[in-house]
Amino acid sequence: MGRRFEVTVGPVAHGGHCVARHEGRVVFVRHTLPGERVVVEVTEDRHKGFCRADAVEVVEAAPDRVERPCPYSGPGRCGGCDWQHVSHEGQLRLKGDVVREQLSRLAGLDVPVAVEALPGGPLRWRSRARFAVDREGTPGLRRHRSHDVVPLEDCPITVAPAAQAVLGSTWRGSGAVDVAIDSAGVVTTTRLDRRGGVQQTQVLRPGADVPEEPAGRAQRSAGGRDWEVEGTGFWQVHPAAADALVSAVAAFAAVTPGETVLDLYAGAGLFGGALAPGVGADGRVVCVEFDAAACAAADANLADLPQAEVWQGEVDAPGLTELLGDLGRPDVVVLDPPRAGAGPEVSRVIAGAGPRAVVYVACDPASLARDVAAFAGAGYRLESLRAFDCFPMTAHVECVALLVRDA
Repeated sequence: MGRRFEVTVGPVAHGGHCVARHEGRVVFVRHTLPGERVVVEVTEDRHKGFCRADAVEVVEAAPDRVERPCPYSGPGRCGGCDWQHVSHEGQLRLKGDVVREQLSRLAGLDVPVAVEALPGGPLRWRSRARFAVDREGTPGLRRHRSHDVVPLEDCPITVAPAAQAVLGSTWRGSGAVDVAIDSAGVVTTTRLDRRGGVQQTQVLRPGADVPEEPAGRAQRSAGGRDWEVEGTGFWQVHPAAADALVSAVAAFAAVTPGETVLDLYAGAGLFGGALAPGVGADGRVVCVEFDAAACAAADANLADLPQAEVWQGEVDAPGLTELLGDLGRPDVVVLDPPRAGAGPEVSRVIAGAGPRAVVYVACDPASLARDVAAFAGAGYRLESLRAFDCFPMTAHVECVALLVRDA
C-alpha cells in the first residue's frame, strides 16, 4: 500500500480501470487511459496475481485526457465517477471497447459496438441518487472501494435541485439519503438509517417553502405515455434513457396484433406498457415483477390497457416454468434483469419456451455476455445490439440485445 512505480497503461477493462503490468503482475489502474505512461500509487494489494492502483502522475497523456470538470474527482477522492478525466467522445469509445471485449471473452462473439450518446451532455443528467452520510450528518459520496465519506458541496453529474436538496443540509442520525427529481420538478428525499431502513420521506414541490410528508408519487414520461412511480423508486436515472430504451426495445420486438408478450423484471411496467398497444385488443402482455410497490405502480400505469396484466412474483427458473405452463408460448420475451443478469437457468427456461424474439435490456456487459452464451447453448443467437451512454462519467453502459432462434 502506498508504493509508487511507473507503468505503461494497456487496454481498458470492465469496471472503470485499465490494465497495466509491473514486475510480472497485473495492475488495475484507475484515473488513466490506454496508452498513457503514468506513475501509480498502490491502493490495494491483497492478491498474489494483481494489485490495484491510482494514476497519481501523468508522464505521457493520451489525446482523450481532459481537465476534470468535478473538483471532487481524482485519486483518493470521490469514487462516484470513473471517467471525469476523459473526453465524452473518449468515454463512448472506452465503453464500446468494454462491451465488445466482454462479448468476445465470455460469449465468443466478435461484435462491433458503437455506444450512443443521449441528449444533454455528460453533466447534470442524474435525476436520482443516493448520498452517504457520515457520523456527523455530513452528506457526500464514498471513496472508491471504501466506507469513507467524501463531503460534497455539489455533485456536477446530478440535476442541480436534487443535489442542492441533500448537499445543502445536515442529516444527523441517517446513514444515507435517497433523492430524486421527476419530470414536473418535484424533489423527493428519503432518509435511510444505517441498515437501509426508511426513516422519513419528504416531497418538495417547485415554489414550495415547506416539504410535504408523506411522499406522493413521481411523474415520469416515456414512450408517449405518462408513468407514476414511488418518489425515489426505480426509474431510469438519465432523463432521456427511458425514451431511448423504449424505442430500441419496441424496434427489436416488432410486435404485431394478437401476439403475446412476457415482460420480466417489469418494474413499473415501462416496456410492457409501451408494447401493449402494438399487440392490440386480441393480444396479451404479462408483466412479472417481484417488488410489491413496483407492481402497484404498474397496475396503475397499465389500467387503461386491458390487454396488459401484472403478476407479482420472483423471476426464477421454477416460478418461470410454472408461469409459462399457464401462459403458453410467448411470441416475445422482454427482460430487464438486475446487474447480476438473468442467469443461465432463467435464460434456458426462456429459450425453452420458444419465443420468436428475446429482447434483453442489460446494465452490465459481463452479465449480458454470460447470458448471451447461455442462450446460445439453448439455440438462440445474438442478432442485433445497441448500446447507450445512460451513465456519463461512469463506467456503466446500458445495452439492448435482440436474440433470435438459430435457423
